[in-house]
Amino acid sequence: MLLTVSGPPGSGKSTVAKAISIEFDMEYISGGVVFRGIAEDRGISVGELNKIAESDDSIDRDMDQNIEKIAQTLDDAVIESRLAGWMAGENADIRIWIDAPIEIRSERIFKREGGSVEKILRETAEREMSEKKRYKEYYGIDFEDLSIYDCVVDTDNKDAETVIKIVTEFINKFDL
Repeated sequence: MLLTVSGPPGSGKSTVAKAISIEFDMEYISGGVVFRGIAEDRGISVGELNKIAESDDSIDRDMDQNIEKIAQTLDDAVIESRLAGWMAGENADIRIWIDAPIEIRSERIFKREGGSVEKILRETAEREMSEKKRYKEYYGIDFEDLSIYDCVVDTDNKDAETVIKIVTEFINKFDL
């Protein structure tokens, strides 16, 4: 079974993806870890890497091609990234979208990484605008079109355990 978990930064997608990979004894693949690693290797922030990616499409395309290849070759895996649902295509058995309002997501990022909530909110909004523009330009993807997802969960007023339970129960409905 190949599952994808997608959503914006701070939505809880990594937490959910890790938990369901454990629950269903599947390999966990994180696109965010790869992207942050690229930024760290270059000695820049994720925001700065996003700015570079606006004019250097090789960053996004390489990462997205890696997700595509992984989806074509792995079974029993959970792939987590913003575009995992799109990049996995027909290889995905179940596509999950996790979301929350940007203010909530920014607070979560602040708790995880520190800094200033206001700065994180601003950077998150800029990052999302940048990514939406690039995804539309590169792949024709409307990031706000959730019709490809089998399960959509708003994590706004839910703790991690509740969201994981919702997603786990949804997956268990399938005989995969």
